[in-house]
Amino acid sequence: MNMQGLMQKAQAMQKKMQELQEEMGEKEVEGTAGGGMIKAIMTCKGQMKSLKIDPSLINAEDTEMMEDLIVACINDARQKADEKMAQETQKAMSDMGLPPGAMGGLPF
Repeated sequence: MNMQGLMQKAQAMQKKMQELQEEMGEKEVEGTAGGGMIKAIMTCKGQMKSLKIDPSLINAEDTEMMEDLIVACINDARQKADEKMAQETQKAMSDMGLPPGAMGGLPF
């Protein structure tokens, strides 16, 4: 492949990765904790969209448990967002004919 061909392929790859970043800002995942009593919705880029708490958890005397569940829920959503981002990035690379891991784990 000549230099011009390489440049065109690199530009196409950059455009595809920018499009993927925009898509990931809109795709949402749901994290849960406490058997679904706390639910967090987050974009795949990590922006928190909503948090739902079952009213039965609200007890002024035991806020520590609810705080722990909220943290666990948010962490669950973040992990799912990271996994979705990795899957979509891998799919985009495959669609461009790049082998797995070709980008060295770069966070596009």
